[in-house]
Amino acid sequence: MTSIGGAEMVDWNLAVATATRLVRPGPDVSRDEARAVVAELRRHAKASEEHVRGFTRMIPDGHVPQDTPVLVVDRAGWIRANVAGFKEVLRPLLDKMEERRGSGPGGAVLGAVGGKVTGVEVGMLLSFLASRVLGQYETFAPPSRDLPAGTGGGRLLLVAPNVVHVERELEVDPHDFRLWVCLHEETHRTQFTAVPWLRDHLEGEIQSFLGETEVDPMTVLERLREAAQSLAGGRPEGEAGEDGGRSLVEIVQTPAQREILGRLTAVMSLLEGHADFVMDGVGPEVVPSVAEIREKFQQRRARGASRLDLALRKLLGLDAKLRQYRDGERFVRAVVQEVGMDGFNRVWTSPNTLPTKAEIAKPADWVARVHRKAE
Repeated sequence: MTSIGGAEMVDWNLAVATATRLVRPGPDVSRDEARAVVAELRRHAKASEEHVRGFTRMIPDGHVPQDTPVLVVDRAGWIRANVAGFKEVLRPLLDKMEERRGSGPGGAVLGAVGGKVTGVEVGMLLSFLASRVLGQYETFAPPSRDLPAGTGGGRLLLVAPNVVHVERELEVDPHDFRLWVCLHEETHRTQFTAVPWLRDHLEGEIQSFLGETEVDPMTVLERLREAAQSLAGGRPEGEAGEDGGRSLVEIVQTPAQREILGRLTAVMSLLEGHADFVMDGVGPEVVPSVAEIREKFQQRRARGASRLDLALRKLLGLDAKLRQYRDGERFVRAVVQEVGMDGFNRVWTSPNTLPTKAEIAKPADWVARVHRKAE
């Protein structure tokens, strides 16, 4: 935990407590219903392994990839897991902000604001996100007693109350929807367990991005405050700041960061698009109502819940994630049509065969670079 002048820069324990207290209650289910949902998600997660591995052909016959746990959690469990991940990933940035605070003009003000206020604001943002995430392959958080992880890191989280909430909202078959969600998340688990270098590569890129940050700590705190005020109703919906409503990521871009962010965007587009492609490819065989689920879910993704939801999605950079699903799926589909699944799987050979941001938009350029060069 990073501390500044004896005070924590972010009070992570307070962030967890705040998020847990403010997060919306889950859907109304009986204890027996809750047990049944958890059990079914576990069964679907296990069944998804065979479906995903057979479709993607990422894991050679006879090879046993590293096992990582599947955890069915509530919203509070998702919050605890992600705070642990944030602490790990953001450590270099907080160390750098500590140095800036010591010599910069905002140091005294930051000391006055303190980690308590920042912890509350981070907790408010986590409470917003915790009611929206259906599942997540958590890559970087260290294991703990109640949230185990694989020996090399990694665990699959399925957020049971959110799955139930969305299946009811969309009015789709709950058993089909739960399997459909598990197929997407199992694809992410397969990506990281079948490609040993992927986790370290992604972490290296993130750390390089954070290491290049040259932003005044007060600017970051101000963005957090804007988001938290939106949640609390202290900022009118849709109101843009002086920066035109840029996301938290967009405010910290040096030239070196823009280059790194381009590579990260391409990788995330690949991973998310590949998961959507696999989910749709496997779906017709094992999810009878997949067409209905896909159509309704896409509509839900696009519209958001409200003007407030749309404003927060912009501030937190979630709009970029939605574009990653669309652009990445288009890239994967085009490449598979051109060179087949085994030809597409060359993408996992090394960091050099990952698509660039430009190649995500022009899949033929990736095919020309990787396949024709190899030939």
